Amino acid sequence: MTPNTLPELTLPQMLAQNAERLGARTAIRQKDYGIWNPTSWRSYFERSADLAHGLRALGVGRGGHVAVLSENRIEWVLAQMGAGLCGAVTVGVYATSPANEVGYVLEHSGAEVVICEDQEQVDKVIEVRDSLPALHRIVVIEPKGMRSYPADLVISFAQLESDGAADRARAPGLVPETLAQQRLDDIALMIYTSGSTGKPKGAMLSYRNLRAQAFAVQQTLGLSARDTHLSYLPLCHVAEQMLTTMTPIYAGSRVDFGESLRTVHEDLREVAPTTFLGVPRIWEKMHSSIHIGVLEASGLRKAIYERALRACEGFANVPPARRSLRQKATFQFYYWLVFRALQNFVGLRRARLVLTGAAPISPKIVQYFRTIGLPLIEVYGATETSGVALAQRLDRLEPGSVGVPIPNAEVRIGEQGELQMRGETVFAGYYRNPEATAQAMRDGWLHTGDVVSQTDGQFRIVDRLKDIMITAGGKNLSPSEIENTMKSSPFIKECIVIGERRKFVSALIQIDAEIVGKWAEEQGLAYTTYRSLVENPRVVALIDSEVQAHNASLAQVAQVRKFHLLTKELDHDDDEVTATMKVRRANIFKKYDPEIEALYA
Repeated sequence: MTPNTLPELTLPQMLAQNAERLGARTAIRQKDYGIWNPTSWRSYFERSADLAHGLRALGVGRGGHVAVLSENRIEWVLAQMGAGLCGAVTVGVYATSPANEVGYVLEHSGAEVVICEDQEQVDKVIEVRDSLPALHRIVVIEPKGMRSYPADLVISFAQLESDGAADRARAPGLVPETLAQQRLDDIALMIYTSGSTGKPKGAMLSYRNLRAQAFAVQQTLGLSARDTHLSYLPLCHVAEQMLTTMTPIYAGSRVDFGESLRTVHEDLREVAPTTFLGVPRIWEKMHSSIHIGVLEASGLRKAIYERALRACEGFANVPPARRSLRQKATFQFYYWLVFRALQNFVGLRRARLVLTGAAPISPKIVQYFRTIGLPLIEVYGATETSGVALAQRLDRLEPGSVGVPIPNAEVRIGEQGELQMRGETVFAGYYRNPEATAQAMRDGWLHTGDVVSQTDGQFRIVDRLKDIMITAGGKNLSPSEIENTMKSSPFIKECIVIGERRKFVSALIQIDAEIVGKWAEEQGLAYTTYRSLVENPRVVALIDSEVQAHNASLAQVAQVRKFHLLTKELDHDDDEVTATMKVRRANIFKKYDPEIEALYA
């Protein structure tokens, strides 16, 4: 079980080795004002070392906590590596979080310094500063508009780096001393869970965890120094850490940071990465964007597209090497005629491996992307497993499964079908929460809280143990299965199923405003707001037809009998979804109780 093919080095120690071994080779590229600027492995390390000195000069000692509140950019990982090179722990904070959530994470983690992206993020911190006794400095990456802020509290990232470089020139011993003392069991990261129920918990990940995850990714998914990755999912989420820091630093591969979260689609087309991780909502959005294009296409182009899908979907789950000559020829014909353009459109034509994880996904969405030639595999993991725990293999694409365990972990199925796991990727515990740690870790096994089934060695995620519904008739149902079936419709963005102790299943449905709006235009329907679109009788009839069509693939007891269309989009600021867009079911059920009760009246 020990990952013995990687050096016994921590992430910062590995970065230092890469600076020597890989030197001038590009480690990171960042797009600024339309230009991709490269950073070498040597510069990656040197800048991080300067920041280590800058942080130490601000009073961050060994074991101290440095928070980062920013969208993905090179400064995020420089701050993380700088913290590591001075022996501190990095704490990620979601840039989309409102001030009260930012305040909770900063206070709970005891962050001494917070590195903010811009004035907007700094203002959130200042708003809750009175509740942050440990915090004594704010560092801002983009200081535009902040000249009047107190200099004894706020300094620029550039100043921190410059001061650190000067300190390092005077006394260069800090980083070598830290690297010499650093051990794999030291805590590297604190990642706060999204908190779909209750307050977020700070999961502590050690350098041993990160190294074991890098080994698992390389062994299971075959990632190597030849791969490139576009970093865009939040770096305070373990999935992006896995592909932006853990694996690239151990493998020596390149990471690209786009201009912003809003330019991901354009950046993908420019970068054309070899690997890509999308949460289900990303794949659903890509599917919807293609669907919009098809709606706008001429009758002939639409007919060719639909014929291509019909011709190739039957063998979409057959690995390319195992396809018959006829299947290979059919795919090649439609690849050059249709699919190549679609792959270019989403920016993934060069991708040899694309992943979906972090939440359940509709099998129909997976099937669709495999049909057009994208090697989409499902993976399962959690913050507490440092990333991937189960993964499909490209040579065995079982629809609906999440594959087999990573090579350096043991898994078992416990009571009530719960997945349990142990190994070097399992986290070190929750910060300042021994009760939650004891609940999650029992007799050396992590209790994931996810119900699974297993067939021929392949695991399938049934649902969260706490979310399994029991109807009034005593039937056990998985809300995720029903919800993802409905969300495979391009017109449905979100679906929240109700059925606990009820006579039948109902749902709250949020439409995809962009797709439904386009459909409405095609139908000549006038609307002014989201609400007026939702309340149009023809839109209600459209969603009803989609629900009925998708009910056909569900068991009768699981079919959605009634639904209510939400007249506003679910919002993080309204405490309806988490920072990672997971639905806060309890909050939704409470907020929409009158609408739910009306469904059963």
